[in-house]
Amino acid sequence: MEIPEVKDILSKVYGWNNSTIKPLVGYETLNYQVNVHGQNYVLKIHPYDIETKSQVEGESEIMEHLAHLACSYPSPILSLDGKKSTLWNEKYIVRVLSFIDGSFLAEANQSESLINSFGTALAKFDHATEGLYIPAIKARKIKWDLNFTHFSKDDLYAINDPKHRSLADYFLLQFDLHVRPELHNLPQQIIHNDANDWNVLCTNSKVSGIIDFGDVVHSSRIAEIAVALSYIMVNENDPIAKGCIFLKAYHKENSITEIELKLLYYFIAARMCVSLISSAKSRKENPDNAYISVSEKGFWQLLHQWITINPLKAKNSFLKACGYSAFRSATKNEVLTSRKKNIPEVYSISYNDPIHMRSAAFQYMYDMEGKTFLDAYNNIPHVGHEHPYIVRSAYSQMASLNTNTRYLYDPLQEYSEKLLTKFPSILNQVFLVNSGSAASDLAVRLARNFTSCNRLIVMEHGYHGNTQEGIAISHYKYSSKGGKGKNDAIIEAPLPNTFVDSYQNDPATTGIRYAHNLIKNLETHNDISAFIAEPISGCGGQIPLATNYLSELYPYLQSRNIVRISDEVQTGFGRLGSHFWGFEMHEVIPDIVILGKPIGNGHPMAAVVTTQAIADAFNNGMEFFSSFGGNPVSCVIGSAVLDVIKNEKLQEQAKKSGDHFLERMKMIKERFKTIGDVRGRGLFLGIEFIEPHAENYIPNTDLAIKIKNELRERNILVSTDGPENNVVKMKPPLCFNQKNVDEVIEALTSILEAIH
Repeated sequence: MEIPEVKDILSKVYGWNNSTIKPLVGYETLNYQVNVHGQNYVLKIHPYDIETKSQVEGESEIMEHLAHLACSYPSPILSLDGKKSTLWNEKYIVRVLSFIDGSFLAEANQSESLINSFGTALAKFDHATEGLYIPAIKARKIKWDLNFTHFSKDDLYAINDPKHRSLADYFLLQFDLHVRPELHNLPQQIIHNDANDWNVLCTNSKVSGIIDFGDVVHSSRIAEIAVALSYIMVNENDPIAKGCIFLKAYHKENSITEIELKLLYYFIAARMCVSLISSAKSRKENPDNAYISVSEKGFWQLLHQWITINPLKAKNSFLKACGYSAFRSATKNEVLTSRKKNIPEVYSISYNDPIHMRSAAFQYMYDMEGKTFLDAYNNIPHVGHEHPYIVRSAYSQMASLNTNTRYLYDPLQEYSEKLLTKFPSILNQVFLVNSGSAASDLAVRLARNFTSCNRLIVMEHGYHGNTQEGIAISHYKYSSKGGKGKNDAIIEAPLPNTFVDSYQNDPATTGIRYAHNLIKNLETHNDISAFIAEPISGCGGQIPLATNYLSELYPYLQSRNIVRISDEVQTGFGRLGSHFWGFEMHEVIPDIVILGKPIGNGHPMAAVVTTQAIADAFNNGMEFFSSFGGNPVSCVIGSAVLDVIKNEKLQEQAKKSGDHFLERMKMIKERFKTIGDVRGRGLFLGIEFIEPHAENYIPNTDLAIKIKNELRERNILVSTDGPENNVVKMKPPLCFNQKNVDEVIEALTSILEAIH
C-alpha cells in the first residue's frame, strides 16, 4: 500500500496541525503513533473497500461496548465532522484511536500473578462480547480465524524447510481430524482473536489493557484462549503448566466447557501453524518487513516441543486445571484380558510392562497414560509415524479409485518407473505384492523357475518372512524354539560376523575367508537355484556382512547360474545413510531384490525387483496375480514415501544421525567394558553386550534385556535381537535427529552408570 500524506489527514480530518508522528509496525494497515499537545493517539490507515469499511465500524462498536470494563481498550476518536472513520481520497479509510499506556506483556516478568491477571482480563473481555451481534464481524472470514485453518493449508508451500512444512501440515491435519467435526458443538462468539504478548499491556504487574482489534472475528471462543496460550508458552520448559495457570484464572471468571478443553491442544498448535505459514508467505512477498518474523523463532521452537507432548496429557492437564475429571481409559490389565479372549498368545508383546498405545507422530508415540515415547525401534513408519504427506496422498487416492492390476491406471506405471530409478538399469522389472513375506515367497519362485533348480543357500540367523516358504528359508525361524529344522532343499551359510570372529582371527580377513569356505562347500552341491541374504543381518544382531564377503561370493554364484537375492526389507530406502540399498554398500548388484516394511510407511505393500530375463522366464503361461498388490492406493503411497525421502533429505539425515550415534557410542564403549561392539550404518544400529574381560565370546543377554526395559521406563523404545538376544537394536524412523540420538545416549549412559 502506498503511503498517503499523513500530516494532511491529521490536519484536514482531525484539525491537528502541530503533531509529532512515529510509524508503528503492522501487517496489512499503516499505523502511526501521533502526539498532539502532549496527548498520544494511534492513527490507522486501511485500503478502502466496502467490506473493510463495515468491519472497521464493527470494531468501533466492540470497543465502545467494552468501555465499562476495568481493563483499558482503545476507543475511537471522532473526526471534525463527528465520524469514527473517514474515507480519504476515495482510496483509504482513516481513523484515530485512543492510545493505551503500559508495558508489553512480551517484555514483562511473566509471574504467576501476572498470568492470572491476564486470564481474568481476557475472560472478562469474552464474557462481555458473548451476546454481542455485529453482522459485519459475523460475516468476516480471514486466515487468522481458526475456524478456517484450511485457508492456510494452501500456503504451506511458503515454508521453505520441508521438515518444518511437514510438521505444520501434521498439526493442520490433526485439526481437521479432531476439531473440525466438533466445531458446531463449540461456543461461538465475538473474540479479540489476537491477544498476543505484544497486544497485551501491563501496569504494576497486572494486565491493564488489550489493544489492536484488527483481527476480531465471530468464531470459536476456545480459539481466543489458544491464541493467548500459544504466546505465553513460548520458551517455557513446561508450557502445559504455564497454560494451566492461565486457564484456572480464565475459568474462574468465565466458565470453559469440557469439549473446549479437550480440543485446546489442537487449537494451540493450529494457531502457531497459521502464524508460521503467514510469516513464511509474507516474507516471500515483503522480505524487508521485520515485524513479520517477530514470533517466528519462538513458535518453531514451541511447535517442535508440542509434538513431544502427548495430546492426552495436555487434555487431562487442561481438564484438571478447570476442575473437570481427567479422561480415564481401560486399565492395562483390562486391555490384556480382552486381548487374550480373541488374540492368540503367539502374538508377542514388547517389554516387561506392555504399552497401551493411542497415537503417534513422526518419531514419537503416545500411550493411553499420557506418556510420550521416543521411538528408536520401529522401522516400518520409515519417514515418520502418520506423516501428513503420506496420509493425505492415501486419502485422496482412496476417495478416487482403488482396484487391481487387471485394469489400467496411471499410479501403477508412475510408481514403478519412479521406484526403478533407484536401481541399476539391469534391475528393470517390478512385481508389487502386500508384504515382505509375500515378496520373499515370490523371489524364491522366480529363482526356481529361472534356474529349474530347487535348493537355496540361506544365511545363518537370516529371516525372510512368516509364510511356510518364508520360515523354510529363515534359519532364525526353523532352527529356533518351535521350528522343525531345515529341510533338504536348504544349504546353510555361516554368518560372517566380524566381531565374534575377531576373538580367534584377524577381522580384516573375515569376509574373504567365509566366502572361500562357502564356495568350497558349494562345490559338492548341485541343483542350487539361489543365494538369499540381508546386507545387514537384523535377527543375527544388526551384523553387517563382513567386508568383501559378497564381492568375493557373487562372481562365483553368477558363474554357476545361481540367482543372487538381496533381502532389503529392513535395510532399504536410504536407511543406511551412505547408500539407498544395502547391496550398494557391498559393491555388488543382485539379480533379485526383496522390498517391504518401509516401502509404504506402514501401509501393507512390498515388491520384488528383478531383471528382464528372470521376469520373462516367469511369463510361462501361469498368470501371476495379487488381489491387492500394486493397487492404486498402494502405488500412490509408495510414491509419496519416495517423495518425502527426497524432499526432506532423509537419507542424508540417517547418515548424520547414525554417524553421530556411532561416534558417541564408541566413546562410551571405552568406559563400559560390557559393551562388546557398536555397529551398523545410518539408522540401522546395534549395541552388543558381553561378559567383559573373557577370553572367549560370552554374550550378556540379561544386561541387554535389562537395558531395553530400563530405556522403556525412561520413555525410549528399543528392542533386542541376535542369536543370544544380547544386542540392543535401533531402527528408528528416518526423521530421528541428532538431538534424539543424544537423548538415547544420555539415558543409556545413566543406566550403565547405575548398573556399574
